[in-house]
Amino acid sequence: MTKLEELEKAIDGLPEEEYRRFRNWFMKKDREKWDLQIAEDSKAGKLDFLIEEALEARGKNELREL
Repeated sequence: MTKLEELEKAIDGLPEEEYRRFRNWFMKKDREKWDLQIAEDSKAGKLDFLIEEALEARGKNELREL
């Protein structure tokens, strides 16, 4: 049995309250990794195209209020 299969089996066997706590922990961990990736991509200039697209849209008066 692989480590992943062991984890899946353990998660399936959790009582509801522990499953809820695990799910919240996992989602928090996932968001933290995503935030770190976004920050790294931003520093590396990988998201600069978004700024360029926004500025272009503003120049064409294509932006809408949020």
